[in-house]
Amino acid sequence: MQNMSFPPQMLFVENVVGFEVSDTHDQLLAVLSTLSFNTQEFILSPLQFGVPYSRPRYFCLAKQESMCFPNPSVNDKLLRTPTCLTLNTTRTQNSYDQNEDDLEVVCNPIRNFLEAQSIGDKESSAIISDFKEADGCTPIETASHDYTVPLSLIERWGNAMDIVYPESKRCCCFTKSYYRYVKGTGSVLVTSKSLKPVPKENLEMSSLSELGLRFFTPREVANLHSFPPSFRFPDQISLRQQYAMLGNSLSIAVVAPLLCYLFAET
Repeated sequence: MQNMSFPPQMLFVENVVGFEVSDTHDQLLAVLSTLSFNTQEFILSPLQFGVPYSRPRYFCLAKQESMCFPNPSVNDKLLRTPTCLTLNTTRTQNSYDQNEDDLEVVCNPIRNFLEAQSIGDKESSAIISDFKEADGCTPIETASHDYTVPLSLIERWGNAMDIVYPESKRCCCFTKSYYRYVKGTGSVLVTSKSLKPVPKENLEMSSLSELGLRFFTPREVANLHSFPPSFRFPDQISLRQQYAMLGNSLSIAVVAPLLCYLFAET
């Protein structure tokens, strides 16, 4: 940037958590300071915006000094809540610290982000009955067929899986390797309606196969990234490619208000 004839007036950076303690981060802030930029840094997750998706990321917003932030009192600070994105009042540093574990209370349940979630239980039961008569397969089985977690993977990696229920208010970050691998790549969903939610540590390996575990569909992963309903992949994009691109994408629920705040005029 130092060598650019016309450097940008604003800068938006997203990176993984841990970047804020790296040498590269220090170099970035040093360059921005030299070029007379004010910076505001954040570590935010979709959980803080009502989305049951744990995906904390580091963000740096930078503006040239001639362009003030709406809340300049937090210049040169690293914040862990989105409070100042909507409020211009000065607050103490403690009000910008937030425990992620407390955020589940205000999050919507995962079921709100699943495909066909608008069908009620009674209506769903009637539809299932009709489908059984037609071809011996329920809509859930049809929709989940390609996404069922194979028994061989459950037996091998069951203890390492992050298992969530439709009523859960948190799921893990989906990586580009989701669907190809199950360990550390994202949550899997319980589809069995006959079992009540049970803490993972209380589940026996023998009972995991009874949960009806399946992968989240690409549409559901897109929903948890807050992509609009109109979003569609081209037909030629394979299932694995869809998961890979979604894993490398961003959370609109987080990025949109940050960009609005960055571009806001004072």
